[in-house]
Amino acid sequence: MAPSADSDATIAWLLTCDPAIKWQAMRDLVGAPEPEWAAERRKVETEGWGAALLAHQDEDGQWDGGSFFPRGFDFAEIKTVGQPWTTTSHCLTLLHEMGLDPASERAKRTVVLVGKNSRWDAGDQLFWEGETEECINGRTVADASYFGGVDVTPIVRRLLGERLEDGGWNCERANGSIRSSFATTINVLEGLLEFERATGGTPETIAARKAGEEYLLVRHLYRRLRTGEPADDDFLLFAHPNRWQYDVLRALNYFHAAAALTGGLPDPRLADAIDHVRSKRREDGKWNVDRIPRGRAWFEMSEGPGEPSPWVTLRALRVLKWWDSAAQP
Repeated sequence: MAPSADSDATIAWLLTCDPAIKWQAMRDLVGAPEPEWAAERRKVETEGWGAALLAHQDEDGQWDGGSFFPRGFDFAEIKTVGQPWTTTSHCLTLLHEMGLDPASERAKRTVVLVGKNSRWDAGDQLFWEGETEECINGRTVADASYFGGVDVTPIVRRLLGERLEDGGWNCERANGSIRSSFATTINVLEGLLEFERATGGTPETIAARKAGEEYLLVRHLYRRLRTGEPADDDFLLFAHPNRWQYDVLRALNYFHAAAALTGGLPDPRLADAIDHVRSKRREDGKWNVDRIPRGRAWFEMSEGPGEPSPWVTLRALRVLKWWDSAAQP
C-alpha cells in the first residue's frame, strides 16, 4: 500500500527526533542507504538520549552502582515510587534499543567492564553469567548477543531447560507455576532471536523460539486461550520504555524482527493486534504512549501518558509497513 499523506508527515516528524529514533526511521520507514542511517546511528553515542544515558555510567562500567537494583537500595521505594530503572541491566537494554553501535569503543569497553565488575543481586554471580529469573536472563542474552564479546550459551541452555509445557516461560516457575506468562515469554523470545542473529542459533534454540511464538500466536498476542477475553487490559496499552513489561505492540515488533531475520511472512493470527494498533492512531498520524512503568529513571523520553510518543509511533509505523507490504499482491 502507498504511504498516506499523514504517514509522510509523521515520518517527517520522526526524522526531527533524537538520533535513536531518526536512524531507525531512516532505515525502516524511509529505506535510506546504509551509509546514511549508519552515520546517524553513530550519533547515539555522542548526542541526545544515548549520550545522556552514557553520561550517567559509573567508572567501573555499571550504572547506579548495581546490576538490577542500585547500590544501597531501600526496597520500601518499590511501594512508594516503583521499581528503579537506573541500573546496569536496564541501561544496557535501553542502549540496545537506541542502537548504540556495538563496534564502538565505548560499547566494547562497557561490555568488558560490566563483565568484570557487575554482579547480580540474587546469587552474586558475574553479570554475563546470568541471573536466576527467566525474564531477566532473556534480556541479558539479548543485550549480550547484540553488543557481542561474551558467550552466553550457558544462559541460553538454562532457558531451554526452563521452558514450560505450553511452549513459553514464566519467572514464577521456581515458585510452582506451570503456566507461561506473556511478559516472561516475550523477554526470552527477544533474547533467543538476538542469539540467533548473532550466532545462527541451534536447532534447539530455533525450535524453542518457534514454540514460544506459538504460545503468543494461538492467543492472538493478548487473549486468554479458553475464553478469548483479554488476559490483561494493560496488554492493549502501549508502554515505553517497556522494561520487562508486555504489550501487543512490543510483541508485534518482535514478530517483525523475527521475519526480517528469517524471511518469514506475517502470521494471519497477528491481524487482531494489527487492527488494534490502527485503531489507536491519532488524527495527526501519531500514536500516544499510554503508560510508563513506575519508578525512577535517569530521564524521560516522552511528555507523559496520553501524549504523542516518537518511540511508540516508530514501532507502530514499522509493523504496519511490514504487514501492509506483505498484503500486496
